[in-house]
Formats: sequence, structure tokens, C-alpha cells
Amino acid sequence: MKKTYLALSLLLSVLLLPVSSLAFEVGARGYYWFPSLDGNVQVDEGGIVGDTLDFDKDLGIDDEDYPSVEAFVGLGNHHLSLTYTEIDYSGKNTLTRDINFGGWTYPDGALVSSSIEFSMIDLHYQYDLLDLENILAGFSLGGVFQVKYLDGDVSLKTTGIDEQEDFTLPIPMLGLNLHIGILVDILEARLRGTWIGYSGNSIYELTGDISFTPFPFMDIHGGYKTFVIDIDEDDVIFDYDMSGPYVALTVSF
Repeated sequence: MKKTYLALSLLLSVLLLPVSSLAFEVGARGYYWFPSLDGNVQVDEGGIVGDTLDFDKDLGIDDEDYPSVEAFVGLGNHHLSLTYTEIDYSGKNTLTRDINFGGWTYPDGALVSSSIEFSMIDLHYQYDLLDLENILAGFSLGGVFQVKYLDGDVSLKTTGIDEQEDFTLPIPMLGLNLHIGILVDILEARLRGTWIGYSGNSIYELTGDISFTPFPFMDIHGGYKTFVIDIDEDDVIFDYDMSGPYVALTVSF
């Protein structure tokens, strides 16, 4: 009987060893992003081609700052995260020419109010292709699959005209994530890039990050993020660049 118990114990240990050796992590991260906005929008309707409107020169849209929240979990070489950001731009300007937006003509000299609002949800899955975390200060390279989901509207109104166009953009993207340990468990650098291109459309996102760990389970981040989109969907043509620094705080276990 004792030999049977011993054999079962050894078998159980062998079976559980791969699971117990997998690193498990769960946590949350809060960002505050300070992007500049540069680009334009065009809204067509019923075969009528709209004019290309510059965010700054035509619509008077100013830069804004945005918070984001992220939840993440990791098990061994697998990492999953979900990030939510609410974007809300608005502006006012007096037109210097006739423009067409969504099938409507806005006359030269009209005072127009514009807005671009959308929710941005990012789902990231990463698989570590190369993991040298136990060598020197650590190094890993992961393949990334990202789904970026944009759901919102763009609107333009003046006296007697109030036009709004909704859009929904689910965007799958592929990329890489590089992690470099500078000082073991204290200072780390990360660089992640994802991209997709199809039918004349292109979208890419780049994030560079330095993190400092003053206490266990807490990281302080400083970084730079660029999101560039050139896409024609749902009669809305977006061609713009949101780029700027951010700060973040991570709590993980």
C-alpha cells in the first residue's frame, strides 16, 4: 500500500510540474495619454463624394488628453489584455469655402460645430516566441495578435443643418512585442508594434515604454504611443495620426 501511495505521489508530481512551473500574473493598468491630432476626415453619402476636411484648418479641432484602463492576465508564454479608451474631439470654425459633408452643402462663411467621438477597445493576445527572462536582466520577444474595435460617430452642424455619420470598425492586427530588462526587477523597456494593410487601407500602432518598479507589485511607466489610421469604411474616410507621450501605473500580482 505504501508503495502504491508513493508511486501515485510521484506520478502526480510529474503531471503537476509543468503547470506549477508556469508563471501566472494578473493585474490592471491605468494610462493618461497626451496625443497630438493631425489629419482629416471625409464623409460621403448616396454617391455624393464629400470634401476632405482638415481637423485643424477646416474644423478647428484642438488636441485633447485621454485616460485608458487595461486589465491583463498571463500564464507562462500566453498573455491576454483588454484596454478601453473613450475619445471625444470637438471644435468650432468659420468656413472659408463651400464644403460637402454627408451629402449636405455647408456654405462659405458658415459657423460650424464638429465632433468626433468613439470608443476604442483593444484586445491583445501575445505568445512569447523567445523568453530569456532568467538570463541577465531578462529579454523576451512575443508575437502579438490585436483586435482594435472603434465604435462612434462624426458630426458637423450649422444653422439648419445637423448631419451625423456613425461608424463601426473592427480591425485585426499583427505585430511583435520586445521586452528588455535593464535592471533586474527594477527598470524595464518595452516596444510593441502592430499593423494591418488591405484594399488601400492601412492601420498601425507603435508603443515604446520604460517602467520603474519602486515597490513589489507596482510599476510606474513613461512612454510614447502612435496610432495612425488611413481607412475607408461606412462612407467615412479617416486619415489621421494620434501621437504623444503617456504616463501609466500598473498593479499586478
